[in-house]
Amino acid sequence: MIFKRKLQILVVGAIFLAVCVLSWKNVHLTTQPVLAAQTEKAGPALPPPGTYTIDPIHTFAYFGAWHHVVGLVRGRFDKVTGTITVAQDPAACSVDITIDAATISTQFGERDKDLRGPDFFDVKRFPTMSYHGRGIRPASDDSWTLDGALTVRDVTKDVPLTFTFKGLFPDTKPGRPARAAFHSSAGVRRGDFAMTRDNLMELGVNPPPRPDVTIEIDVEADAATSKHAS
Repeated sequence: MIFKRKLQILVVGAIFLAVCVLSWKNVHLTTQPVLAAQTEKAGPALPPPGTYTIDPIHTFAYFGAWHHVVGLVRGRFDKVTGTITVAQDPAACSVDITIDAATISTQFGERDKDLRGPDFFDVKRFPTMSYHGRGIRPASDDSWTLDGALTVRDVTKDVPLTFTFKGLFPDTKPGRPARAAFHSSAGVRRGDFAMTRDNLMELGVNPPPRPDVTIEIDVEADAATSKHAS
């Protein structure tokens, strides 16, 4: 009777052990792919692959420049053209932008004339600025960094551009191309582009080694050539 009781206990113990082992295996096998999927974060959003043509009428390039150390002068360029290429491979994505330097506006004609002159943008000799970048990498959960080069006054410097894809227009009419919106930002130092007049007054005796001009660009771009949206 005692032997039979021990045998029953052993059988129950063996069954319980087998159930535990099988359960652990099943949990292990089913959770591994889930955990792997959770650890693989997708990159920030991008529009469908293709070439997007920037719409100058709906694209705005703004800047803010240090003024007498503690102040800030804001301005914009009124004509921006170019293309944005989106690819499956982030390394193949690219941006090519041209800015008409003569369209600078700071809401003060005398200052704008000075900025178009030889001490600053020298638009008679260098009528345009350009930015060319290729290859993007995630910068945050919703933004990318583009490695590119900015050319101003025939001086070219590496300037990373951070941008966010804001989405496609939800009300595009049938037969019209998809329209994408982006917001981007960057920072530069005016002295890097041979703009050094008054920098002691504007930036101080020992300016910190960070950009003294910030750039913000809001872009609308069409997936194919079309008339501008209203």
